[in-house]
Amino acid sequence: MSAGRNLLKLLGGCAAAGGLVAGILAPVTISAGVVAAEVSDSVVRIAPASISKDLPGVTTITDRDGTPIATVFDQYRITVPGDKISAAMKNAIVSIEDRRFYQEHGIDPQGVARAAISDATGGDHQGGSTITQQLVKNYLINVADKDNPAAQAADRADTLTRKMREARSAIELDKHLSKDEILTDYLNVVEFTGKIYGVEAAARAYFGTTADKLTVPQAALLAGMVNNPTTFNPYTKPVNAQHRRDMVIDAMLANKAIDAPTATQARAAPLGVSGPTVPSSTCYSAQPDAGFFCQYALTYLQQAGLSQEQLTNGALTIKTTMDSKVSQAAKNAVDANVPTKQPGVANTMAIVSPGSTSHEILALVANRTLGTDASQGETTRNLVTEVSDPFGSGSVFKIFTAAAALESGTATLDTPLPNPPSQCFPVPGNRNCYTVHNDGNYSDPISLTDGLATSPNTAFVGLEQQVGVPAVVAMASRLGLRTTMQSNAAGQKPDPNSNDPQRSQTQTQYFQDKPSFTLGNSPVSPLELANVPATLMSGGVWCAPTPILSVTDAAGNPVSYKTSGCEQAVSSDVASTLMTGLSQDTVSGTTAASAHAAGWTRPDIGKTGTTQTNQSVAFVGGVDRYAVSSLVFADGNKPGQLCPGTPVHIGSCGHGAFGGTVAAPPYFKAMQAILGR
Repeated sequence: MSAGRNLLKLLGGCAAAGGLVAGILAPVTISAGVVAAEVSDSVVRIAPASISKDLPGVTTITDRDGTPIATVFDQYRITVPGDKISAAMKNAIVSIEDRRFYQEHGIDPQGVARAAISDATGGDHQGGSTITQQLVKNYLINVADKDNPAAQAADRADTLTRKMREARSAIELDKHLSKDEILTDYLNVVEFTGKIYGVEAAARAYFGTTADKLTVPQAALLAGMVNNPTTFNPYTKPVNAQHRRDMVIDAMLANKAIDAPTATQARAAPLGVSGPTVPSSTCYSAQPDAGFFCQYALTYLQQAGLSQEQLTNGALTIKTTMDSKVSQAAKNAVDANVPTKQPGVANTMAIVSPGSTSHEILALVANRTLGTDASQGETTRNLVTEVSDPFGSGSVFKIFTAAAALESGTATLDTPLPNPPSQCFPVPGNRNCYTVHNDGNYSDPISLTDGLATSPNTAFVGLEQQVGVPAVVAMASRLGLRTTMQSNAAGQKPDPNSNDPQRSQTQTQYFQDKPSFTLGNSPVSPLELANVPATLMSGGVWCAPTPILSVTDAAGNPVSYKTSGCEQAVSSDVASTLMTGLSQDTVSGTTAASAHAAGWTRPDIGKTGTTQTNQSVAFVGGVDRYAVSSLVFADGNKPGQLCPGTPVHIGSCGHGAFGGTVAAPPYFKAMQAILGR
């Protein structure tokens, strides 16, 4: 009875094998064309020439000199050509997975028949798949359908349709690709464990070597893993892994890929794995001086039209404008001023290179570092580029009033400006006037040049009234605060559903009739603030600050993205005149004492700012080919007054910190490290 049953199974297996092979060769006869249609569709989805080009890979972000600063990826894969894969690796995978690989044409009818008969008679399950068929399956699962779980399930399903699809696609691939191309594609596509895909990444992760240097025992271990990466994981199941490795070595010997002494020596070798060493796939892994730059570069490129898929899986090389020497000097300066873990106090610094055709960002740093552990001074928010300082940059905004006055002819650098100790200015549509006080003793009247250096309040609010607040607000955007002025007065995207104008309106809209604008008590982006002196130093030409030098694909071809042009924000005469007016701050103005203490003697431009509550202080400057902003502000859950000292801290200290005493010193320290004393 049992013999008869087994005979029937055997006959059924033979029929199944014959039918499967026949169906592969003539799919149009199957199931009224339904299976055939599905099979044909899958064949179309795999273009032979695109397999290596389409593989997800590691995107590398570098500084301007090409030194890597971070990598991003979904699949840790480094695609390599066939001549960069060792013969041992190729022999190992062929010996264990498909010993008839070089004789068959995409499918192996003998293997199909053998597997069908074994399955039908209750023997060990055998796949019967060739390397070419496995390439098809792995490509669909790991590449074409990687973001579609339902499709991946179909790619793995033990169905006639799936097997037919693989077989037909394999035959097509075999027609168009050489055996070495198929083998290379397979070794680049296949998964090992975790995020590790492809033999080059596996060689680096497990052995700290490259695919072209893999030895026989190393290649045998990797070849053994592809059958079941979990079961043969050398870290979690080393016994299984070694047994499987030795099976591969035996298969290599049987296939005459190696001789007996080599096999004996390979079996005696330890697994020899290290790691696995897989690089981080986020900007959090960048050095402390590069994390914010890395994050902004990716954000910038997304806004410039590159998709998340391109950035994460495109195997791109993104060369940024970051100057590592400049960036490290800036990072050292802010850390010396405010330690990374100092509670409640942030110090940012952005450095931009002026120019008439581009404004390249050289450094984006803060005392904080990019990361998720707040207890270690880390933050996920980009403090340097976002409209992140909620309290503002104070009197730095007087630059915009001066620029508008010079442009309109309302004042020159020598014009005497009324400067009483206090004054109440009218506010349109409001019965109450706006009272302003000077913090200290000033000349009355005072010239615009002296006013820019010493920063009295009444003189500038009065000048703003003469020019018109709307002109000053517009000048802020023209000179560089483009994103800042489009945020609301809370530094966020305007909420049209809010009844609070500070929430529903942009800063450009909200401050149209607010004489307080020139005193700078509104949120600001440190990067955009640095771009203001860059515009002046460029002869009045504004360019969007860019973090990118180039983007290339895995083949080295340029990848296009949208860029913003430059525009003449103010005339070169206005820019030059204003720079002259800003040249006295570090000589005789609010920063002179700090400049003297630092031994600073270089000619530069500068302007300090301090908010009314001393919760934020700022300095913008320009020297040589560097435009800089340094902001120190309260960034904790309970913001308070900034107090000078070592370190700067939150507390109660009378007048508190000032831009010249707290925000300017990091500028001097960084520039001296960059330019020399």
